[in-house]
Amino acid sequence: MTAGLFELAMVVLVAAILGFVAKAFRQPLIVAYLATGAIIGYFNFFNIADQETFRVFSDLGIMFLLFLVGLEINYSSLRSVGKVSLAVGLGQILFTSLLGFVIAWLFGFDALPSLYIAVALTFSSTIIIVKLLSEKRDLNSLYGKISVGMLLVQDFVAILLLVLLAGFEQGSPREVTAGIAMTVMKSIGLFALILWIGKRVLPAIADKAAKSAELLFVMSLAWMFLLTAIAQRLGLSIEIGGFLAGLGLANATEHYQISARIRPLRDFFILVFFVILGSSFVLNADMAGLAAPVAVFSLFVLIGNPFIVLIIMGLMGYRKRTSFLTGLTVAQISEFSLVLVALGNRLGHVGNNVVSLVTAVGIVTITLSTYLILYADRIFPRITRLLAIFERKTTVEDGWRNREFKKPVILIGAHRTGQSIAMSVPKEQLLVIDFDPEIIAELARHGYDYIFGDIADPEVLEQANFAAARLVISTSPDPEDNLALLTVASRFTPRPKIVVRADTEADARLLYVRGADYVILPNITAGQYFGKTVVLDPTLRVLEHLRQRDIAMLAKRHHFAITN
Repeated sequence: MTAGLFELAMVVLVAAILGFVAKAFRQPLIVAYLATGAIIGYFNFFNIADQETFRVFSDLGIMFLLFLVGLEINYSSLRSVGKVSLAVGLGQILFTSLLGFVIAWLFGFDALPSLYIAVALTFSSTIIIVKLLSEKRDLNSLYGKISVGMLLVQDFVAILLLVLLAGFEQGSPREVTAGIAMTVMKSIGLFALILWIGKRVLPAIADKAAKSAELLFVMSLAWMFLLTAIAQRLGLSIEIGGFLAGLGLANATEHYQISARIRPLRDFFILVFFVILGSSFVLNADMAGLAAPVAVFSLFVLIGNPFIVLIIMGLMGYRKRTSFLTGLTVAQISEFSLVLVALGNRLGHVGNNVVSLVTAVGIVTITLSTYLILYADRIFPRITRLLAIFERKTTVEDGWRNREFKKPVILIGAHRTGQSIAMSVPKEQLLVIDFDPEIIAELARHGYDYIFGDIADPEVLEQANFAAARLVISTSPDPEDNLALLTVASRFTPRPKIVVRADTEADARLLYVRGADYVILPNITAGQYFGKTVVLDPTLRVLEHLRQRDIAMLAKRHHFAITN
C-alpha cells in the first residue's frame, strides 16, 4: 500500500508539473497526462499498467466520463441528432475502412493486417473528444451533439468487433454469432429499460434526494455503480453502463447539481487513464521501417477523416461550419484502436509491427488533432471559401437566414443566466443567439426571435445587425469569445453597450481593459444587487416583492424545462 501511494504521488506530481508546461503552450491537460505516462514508461520507473489499483482508477475515469456524457444528453437531444449521428458515424466507418485498406495494401501489408489497420483508423476517441468539447464548452452545440452521437456509434461498432474477435478464442463460428446477437439484444433491452426508468422513476427519487446535496451525490454514485455492475454482469462494457446511468438521470431537474459534484472525480480518475495510455505508447514502440506508413496514415486520419465527414454532412444539408467542426472531431484514433490491434496480435492475426504502427499513429493524431480542435474557430475563417463546395445553397440550419433583424437588445446565450435575462426583456425588443438546438427549439415555441449559430461565426455576426442594437449581452464565460465580441463591436459607430460575463476576477479585469461596459461576475453581481435593494428599503417590504417575483420566474423556468 505504501509503495502504491508513492507511485500515485509521483504520477500526480509529474502530471501537475507537465500541466503547467502544457498550459504555457496552450495545450489541454490531456497532452500533459499522456506525456506523464510516456516519461514513466521510458525511464521505467514502474509499470503502471500492471498495477491493479491504477487499472481500477483508469476504469473509474472512463465510467465517470461516460456518465457525464449521458447526463448531458437528454431524450430530446437524442431525437434531434440521432439520425444524422447514425448516418455520419456509419458512413465515416465505411469509407475510412475502404480507403485505409487500400493504403495499407499499397504499403505491402497482407489482407488481414490491412483490414485490422483500416478498421483501427476508423475509430475516434470519445474520451478525448468529450474532454476537449467540455473544455471549449461546446458539448451542447449542434456540432458537439452530432459529434458525441457519432462517436458513440463508433464505440458501439468497436465493442461489437471486440466481442467478435474475443469469440475466436472461445468457440466455433456458430457460438460467436450467437454471442454477438445476444450482446446486441442485451444492449437494446437495457437501453429501453433505462429510458423508461429515467422518465418514470429516477426524477422523483432525485427530487427527494435533492433536499440534501450530500444525499443527492451519494444517490447518483449508487445508481451509476449499480447500473455499471449490471451492465458488466450482462457482458456489456463499463462505457455502456456509465453512459446509460447518466442518460437515466439526464431528465432529472437536479442533473446540473449532479454534474457539478461528479466532475472533479472524473478529472482525477481520467488522469490515470491517460497516464496509462501514454505509458503504453512507449512500451509498445517498435518503429523500424515504419516511418513512411506512420506519416501517411497520420495524414489520412488528420485530413482524410474530416474530409469524409465534410462530404457526408454537406450532402445531408448542414452548413460548412458545422460540418467542418464535426469533421475535426474524428481527426485522431481511439483507445479502441489500440485494444483492437493488441487483441489481433494476441490472436496471431497481426504482428508487432502493426501494433507499433497503430500506436505511433495514435500518438501523432491525438497530439495534433488537439490543436486542430482547440483552434478550429481560428482555422475556419481562413479556409471558409475553400469549404464552400461542401455546403448546399439551402441547408437544414437556415431558419434565420434571409431575415432582417433590427433589435435593440441582442442576447448571446440563453442557457440558465441567459434564460433569466430573456424572460425579463420584452420579446419584441430581443434577439437571441445560441448554438444549442434544444434551446433554439424552445425559443421558437415561445415566440422569440433567434439566430441558430455560434457568435464566432462571421455570418451570424453579420445577420445579427449589431449596428441597430443599443445593448449586447453575452452570457458565455469564455474570455476568447467575449474578447472577440468586443473587437467586433468596436467597429460600429455608435458602438452598442457591451455586457459580458466572466468566471474569474482576472478575466473580468481583462475584459474591462478591453472596453466592456459591464462584466457579470455571478457572485459579485448578485451580492451587489441584493445589498443595494435591501439598503434602499429599510422596511424590508421589498423582500416580499422579490419573493413573489422569483417564484413566478422559477415557475416560468420550470415551464421551459418541462416542455423541453
